[in-house]
Amino acid sequence: MIDGFDNNPSARLEHAFHEIAAKSMAGLPFYRQHIPIRACGFQRFEGQWFGAILTPWMLQLMLLPGPGQRWQHRRADERVALALPQGEMLFRPGEIAPDLYYLSCSLMSPIDASLSAELALELAESSAKLALSLPLRQRDEINAGRRALLSGKRASSSFE
Repeated sequence: MIDGFDNNPSARLEHAFHEIAAKSMAGLPFYRQHIPIRACGFQRFEGQWFGAILTPWMLQLMLLPGPGQRWQHRRADERVALALPQGEMLFRPGEIAPDLYYLSCSLMSPIDASLSAELALELAESSAKLALSLPLRQRDEINAGRRALLSGKRASSSFE
């Protein structure tokens, strides 16, 4: 079983990914030296820690166990479908160290060479926020639903 983090794991994640960068990633052709390693937007979501990790080689959404949580260890080849406000996303288990276990969803790997550090950080912060934002609906869909409610008719839906 994996125990949850009582406090925001951002500093722990950044430290672990700095070690990975120094030991095995820095010399690879897709390593973007100008991109920082940063844990972005981490906050509690349904008792778990959710945010994004930006490194010189990737951008991922991450979920880690929160305070009082105990996760079962999953195989590396498993996929977990998580229902986020923006929709269902597939996450895979990962482990940097026995005490740093997470679920991740890759957003960009490798990092686009044309991204500046500032844009990459903005993308990471925005990705974490958007994943937890309420879903957007087209104005016509909302108005059709209101008209149907007021007229007693059922609005058609593309999800049926």
